Amino acid sequence: MAEATVLVADDDHGIRTVLSQALGRAGFDVRTTGNAATLWQWVSDGEGDVVVTDVIMPDENGLDLVPRIKKIRPELRIIVMSAQNTLLTAVKAAERGAFEYLPKPFDLSELVNVVKRALAHRGEKVAIPANDSGEEKLPIVGRSPAMQDIYRTVARLMNADLTVMINGESGTGKELVARALHDFGRRRGGPFVAINMAAIPRELIESELFGHEKGSFTGATMRVTGRFEQAEGGTLFLDEIGDMPSEAQTRLLRVLQDGRFTTVGGRTPLKSNVRIIAATHRDLQSLIKSGVFREDLYYRLNVVPIRIPPLRQRIEDIPELIAHFLSQAAADGLPSKTIDAVAMDRLKAHRWPGNVRELENLVKRLVALYGEPVIGPAIIEMELAGQEPRPDDSSQPVTLSGTIERHLRDYFDAHNGELPPPGLYDRILVELERPLIALTLQATRGNQVKAADLLGLNRNTLRKKIRELDINVIRGLSK
Repeated sequence: MAEATVLVADDDHGIRTVLSQALGRAGFDVRTTGNAATLWQWVSDGEGDVVVTDVIMPDENGLDLVPRIKKIRPELRIIVMSAQNTLLTAVKAAERGAFEYLPKPFDLSELVNVVKRALAHRGEKVAIPANDSGEEKLPIVGRSPAMQDIYRTVARLMNADLTVMINGESGTGKELVARALHDFGRRRGGPFVAINMAAIPRELIESELFGHEKGSFTGATMRVTGRFEQAEGGTLFLDEIGDMPSEAQTRLLRVLQDGRFTTVGGRTPLKSNVRIIAATHRDLQSLIKSGVFREDLYYRLNVVPIRIPPLRQRIEDIPELIAHFLSQAAADGLPSKTIDAVAMDRLKAHRWPGNVRELENLVKRLVALYGEPVIGPAIIEMELAGQEPRPDDSSQPVTLSGTIERHLRDYFDAHNGELPPPGLYDRILVELERPLIALTLQATRGNQVKAADLLGLNRNTLRKKIRELDINVIRGLSK
């Protein structure tokens, strides 16, 4: 007997077939449709235990259907999938009551796991958030898997006041993520106040944070409000928290524990109603070991960690980022420009030590300083003169060893000098095998005979691995 009924709506027949097979193998009864009207009829008739719906369908946007479903069946869990992999898509799915958002393409095993989680909450009613992000401009750009994880995290945290720690290299966009958490959250009506610990003299940080009373120190001629008071009812963004002096760390810890603080020179405790988001490019664990950063403060701040990848780990986002910056420049009245394909390849090969900020500054220079409407490789070479391309420079043949070495190097870099967990050899082999087979099948358009020949495997061995690894032979289908 089937465990539960899953209603699947997607106008692509191939995707419906693949999803139906995967969910069926997992023991679910599956009903599929290519339009929103049929899905709405099924839901209205009380059918289904979980809904899996695409966003773009011929008769209605799937996101618009979600609140209608929740209104008549608030206990029904809805999983939204979409090839429109932007922050706004993830946020809108969460705002309208979706249980989960899956950006296409996704692993079928991930979908099955999400359906199982949804069924574990079967029968629980979920309130629909009242706010809606509308059609704001995208605050963060990129569709890489790493950015999709960030979008989903932001969407999940919208209606929570949890403290967040954002870690990433300089120039990766930590403040943009902090602003997105504020702008799409329940405190969006309050102020967003940012303070950079590294930019303020150590002796003034406590006054900047908590304010001071008149006469509390030489030069204090009047009472001054600090950032905590300025951020009342909103969000306080503590950038470069790793540079906060120990005295201020102690006072911040007290605020996080008690929800109260006193101004410098003051005696009356003031109640604080702010959400704290902290960020750093430094390895706080190393600072803790060296006695520079308080361990108890770290755990108070690191309730929800978000790691922003460096640009060299999300090279596929570079064309979209460049298009975004060019569009911004044109909106500011500067000439419209485009980047030709060869120049774009050279930009993808650059290591970008300054990350997205470096890329943005380069685009601004290209628009402002060059008269050509199409920026070619000669101009890019002049701008990047003296800067080495990444090891897998697109002007050189791409080798498997070089590509794998780069990703392994990034993997070790991501641990900030710490060793990764034991069992690395077997873990790498497992993680390599699945995408190798999946991408080979994609390259052969699902032809298993050709794929087995290309991989050098026996056909029966390939079929066995496809089943064991739950690989979709036409993975990557999307609209």
